[in-house]
Amino acid sequence: MARRLIPTLNRVLVEKIIPPSKTPAGILLPEASTKLNSGKVISVGPGLRSSEGNTIPPAVKEGDTVLLPEYGGTQVKLGEKEYVLYRDEDILGTLHD
Repeated sequence: MARRLIPTLNRVLVEKIIPPSKTPAGILLPEASTKLNSGKVISVGPGLRSSEGNTIPPAVKEGDTVLLPEYGGTQVKLGEKEYVLYRDEDILGTLHD
C-alpha cells in the first residue's frame, strides 16, 4: 500500500539527492567534490497564516531542486524511502540548470 505524506503549514518534504561516488567509466570521485547538500521537493504544505488570516504560500513547489542546510530537518521513512521534513524558511535556495 502506497502512502502519501502531505505536510502541514509551511513544511516541505524533501528527498535528498545522493551524488554518485564514481563516474560511468568507473573513476572514483573524491568525497569533497561530490558534496552538495541538495534534494528534490516531493510535497509542500499549504503555508502559514498571517495575522489577518491570509495564507502565505511556501517559496518552493513540488519538483524543485533545493539547497539544504547541513543540519536540521526531521527524518521520515515511508516504505523503503527516506525523506526529510524541513520548514520553508530553513531551505537555503533553489537550484537551476
